[in-house]
Formats: sequence, C-alpha cells, structure tokens
Amino acid sequence: MKMNKGAIAGIAILCAGPIAVAETTTLVSAKTDTPPTLDGVMEGVWEQAQPLEIMVDKLPYEPSNGYPGMKATQVGIRAMHDSENLYMVIQYDDPTESLMRSPWVKQTDGSWKQTADKDSTGHENTYYEDKFALLWDIDARGFGKKGCGAACHLAEDGMNNGIADTAPGRKYTTRDGQTIDMWHWKSVRSAPVGQIDDQYIDSTTDPAANKNWGRKGDTKTGGGYKNNKSEDGSQPASMPKSGATGDHWLLASEAVPFEDNFKEGDVLPGIIVSPFEGPRGDIAAQAMWKDGIWTIELQRKLTTDGENAAEQDVQFADLGETYDFGIAVFDNSQINHVYHDGVYELKFAE
Repeated sequence: MKMNKGAIAGIAILCAGPIAVAETTTLVSAKTDTPPTLDGVMEGVWEQAQPLEIMVDKLPYEPSNGYPGMKATQVGIRAMHDSENLYMVIQYDDPTESLMRSPWVKQTDGSWKQTADKDSTGHENTYYEDKFALLWDIDARGFGKKGCGAACHLAEDGMNNGIADTAPGRKYTTRDGQTIDMWHWKSVRSAPVGQIDDQYIDSTTDPAANKNWGRKGDTKTGGGYKNNKSEDGSQPASMPKSGATGDHWLLASEAVPFEDNFKEGDVLPGIIVSPFEGPRGDIAAQAMWKDGIWTIELQRKLTTDGENAAEQDVQFADLGETYDFGIAVFDNSQINHVYHDGVYELKFAE
C-alpha cells in the first residue's frame, strides 16, 4: 500500500482554518458506529469528534549548520472509537513535504554519493523525512506532569547520565521496568506501507546494549525498513525492477540487485521498506500532504495481545480511565523536533 505523495485532488480539510475551541488539555474520543476510512482525507465522519489544538513551539537544540525546518506549528487532533479500535486524525501545517531521505545520486566521475549535511551531533536535518510522534504513558515516573519531557534527557557538556555522548539528548525512563509507548509515523519509512512504526521507551542508558538508548522498536517477526547500501557502503545495494529513478523509497517487493547502468544525476532511494510483521506493525495509518498541510489517519486496537504487549503498548482496556500523552513534530529532521511543555490526556465518551 503506497502513500500518495500530494498528487491527489479533493482533500477535505475540516480544520483548515482556526477553530474556536475552549482551552483544554483533554482530547475526547467520540463513540462511533461508523469508523473512518483510512485514506489521509478528513471526511465528514470526523465532524462528530471535538478537535484538540496543541501548539508545539520548542526545540531541543539549534543545529550547528542551521535548521531549515519549522520552529512552531499547531497540531489539530481528533479521536473516535468503537468496541474494538481507537481511530485518530492528526493535522498540522508544514510548508514542505519532505521525502528526500539521504538518496543516492550518481556523480560526474561515475561514483555514487548519498546526499547528506549532518550537524555537529552527527544527525541530519536537511535531507530527511517528515515525522510525527505520539507518546503514551504506560507507567513512567513523571509523565503525568511533564509529558514527553519525562523521557527526554538533554546532554550537558557532552555528557549524558555520566556517559560521553555527542547527541544533544536521549530518551529513556528513569526507573527499571517503567515504559512509554511511542507511535512514530515516518513519511518515508512507514507511511508508504500504510503503518506507523510502533516503538517504546524503557530505562536503557547503556549505548552498548542499545545504540538508541531507551528508544526501541516493538517486537517484530519480519518486515520493516533497511538502508539501501552495499556492504562496502560505496553504492546502492538494490534498485527498482523498472530501473526508474527519483522515488524516495524502494519497496522490498520491487527491489532487484543493483546494476550500474545509470547516468550522471540519476537518483536511487536510500531506504528499502516493507510492512512490519508482528506487534511492531499494530498501527495502521494513511497520510497525505496537500496545500501545506499533513493529514495522518490511524487505527489501533484498544487492547493488544502480542508478545511483550504489556511492556510495549498502552492498553485502553478501561474506557472510564484517562490516558496521558504528548506529541512532537519532526520537520525534515532526524532528531530535532518541535514539542510542547506539559501533558495532554485522552478520555473516552460513552
């Protein structure tokens, strides 16, 4: 299932203009007998759900090579549920549809080069994809007051938790056994296959145990994404069956071994993608960028039962309870993002 890249007409934006809503931190999920169609279009069924508006206007750091991405945007969220699933739609302004995730470009001398412009932390914020993250509290200390900030630990003088680290910040919980569910939508790595990358955060602070510290992917049995790179890193490992160039991702089902019959300036994708199999693929999603607005629709079961579900997934088992969450928007950036202070909560209407 391939995401449309802004070429579809007729998108209906219900919240294209300012919405007059009371200032609140609560998102109310409306009970529905008519679930939305996941297509990245805000159709009329969403009118029954009250929007929550969240301003994200804080950055964790200023990259050394500048930051061309957004420094603020307003996110509109609506939620609905039936007896089995939670549905959400997220919309926010983003003037650029960013899909160029370190593509390969053939050079004048016949060699291949991946386009990149990394900052002093070793991260990309120029040739990258758009992303959006929803973080849900499972049992993390401090999340109920700080939201996402409870898991984000900024480095000081090149040190993080007593470990030398060039990254500006890391995600991890402060106590063993406590976790946060992270729904990480990615415009290149997960959107083309109709999914959100289902991840979680635990208390790992040893980079030898996990290079991304506490941030990890849910259990998977197959599928996912991988870099399109030869063993020596000098050229792509695969190419489309058609030999066509210009796409920003390569579906694994369409990949064949790389044969260099390309001309100067030709482009091949830097990433190979396929649907996640197993719990990491629990969240279905479709997205569309049109007229400077991202619309992301998602669906997940209220409760999951896959391997390690209690540790990795928020469980909406009691519809009378309140569920804390936070959001972040990544504009063309590997780790830099706009976020908000505090916490928001989801409640379910009868």
